[in-house]
Amino acid sequence: GSGGDAGPAQDVVNEIKAAGGQAAANTDDISSFAGAKNIVDQAIDTFGGLDVVVNNAGILRDRMLFSMSEEEWDSVIKVHLKGTFGTSRFAAEYWRNRSKDGKTNDARIINTSSVAGLYANPGQANYGAAKAGIATFTQIAAQELSRYGVTANAIAPGALTRLTEDLNLPDEMLAKFDPRWVAPIVTWLASPLSKDVTGHVIESNGMFLAIAESWQRGPTLNTPPAEAEDVDAAIRPLLAATRARTTMADIN
Repeated sequence: GSGGDAGPAQDVVNEIKAAGGQAAANTDDISSFAGAKNIVDQAIDTFGGLDVVVNNAGILRDRMLFSMSEEEWDSVIKVHLKGTFGTSRFAAEYWRNRSKDGKTNDARIINTSSVAGLYANPGQANYGAAKAGIATFTQIAAQELSRYGVTANAIAPGALTRLTEDLNLPDEMLAKFDPRWVAPIVTWLASPLSKDVTGHVIESNGMFLAIAESWQRGPTLNTPPAEAEDVDAAIRPLLAATRARTTMADIN
């Protein structure tokens, strides 16, 4: 849905309850600090605690850089990046307080990045920047929260959702990007089996399962140039020695 539309969320709640589970819908604005706090508070109040946070809210406002408006940039960053920060921040506070009270946590943060953020996709400067930010945010959260019994990982799913339902794709492509290939990874990350895994971004779709490697220091010169006129000669061999970067063309 859009805005405060509870329809899709309530549909999922109904499915979970029909299967014998417990669930509750929430219509707070994920891009607001107050909304993020309300979401976390509702989960704690409804279920008596908090063990797993899955940050998956998103919108698209695709546009080439020279045509993108300030609102199109801000809205995507707010929902994806700020929204991920907000719920994670209040969940982290809850787990930290539990730890300070002598209680043990075995908790998870599971964020949603994207290959558009990892490998760059033209026309998605706002979305890609947000998703790249989420990947690094996840690594930082993993380092900060490990002492409190919390892991943080991200998925970079290849899945078609309501964001992309209007795309006219062949059946073969629809099968490759069915969300069913992503759900098992999220389930595993939320389970005790992943307790020792943190700070990773996992790609998942109907074609492959992969660990996305973050920025790594590549070819290095240990005698850096001191003058501008020396930079070109120094950096050219380093550029030539870099490995080929993964691109969006490598995904399909």
